[in-house]
Amino acid sequence: MARPAVRVDAVLIQAVIAGALSFAHLHDLAAAAGQAGWKAWAYPISVDLLLVAAWRQLRSGGSKTAAWCWFLVALTASLGANVATAGLLDLGAVPAWLRILVSGWPAVAFLGGTLLVHGSPKPEETPVQEEATDLAVPSVPELPVAVPETARPSTPPVPPALVALARKVADEHHARTGSVIDISTLRARLGVPLPLAEAIAAQLA
Repeated sequence: MARPAVRVDAVLIQAVIAGALSFAHLHDLAAAAGQAGWKAWAYPISVDLLLVAAWRQLRSGGSKTAAWCWFLVALTASLGANVATAGLLDLGAVPAWLRILVSGWPAVAFLGGTLLVHGSPKPEETPVQEEATDLAVPSVPELPVAVPETARPSTPPVPPALVALARKVADEHHARTGSVIDISTLRARLGVPLPLAEAIAAQLA
């Protein structure tokens, strides 16, 4: 039986090395700034936890502005320790401003972690309304309805002046064409609705 090949992830190894070195640099800087014993070991843990919390907030789709802000704060603290312990700073004579920054870091990290975890409440989930199923309603055939004689529209009244004008138009049409004017032509010449044109034609007959 063949033994499974052991895959070595170079990126993971690089991350472990970088994390270990950064952890050691933060510890050395905290110890040089007057944080002795277990307190010096707590500083790199605090910085790394803030980095992780900010990264999780970025990945979860929360407030991007707050997540990037605290991610950069933690990253600055980590890079600052790496640069400070690279020989550019005398760890035997740490300046006062750096001691102040180191001693004030726990409060800053606590504030950042609290805002990242509890600062952006999740929106309340609204219950999904179930869609009502369409009920098939049988179609009812339309039955013919007999309209009583009294309900049918009567012939519209025609003003005498309109009848006189229509007679003049009909005479001109007969003189020009030799035929009696039809309802469509009469309606078009007078510009009246069809029922009114029919009523006028009835009076001209």
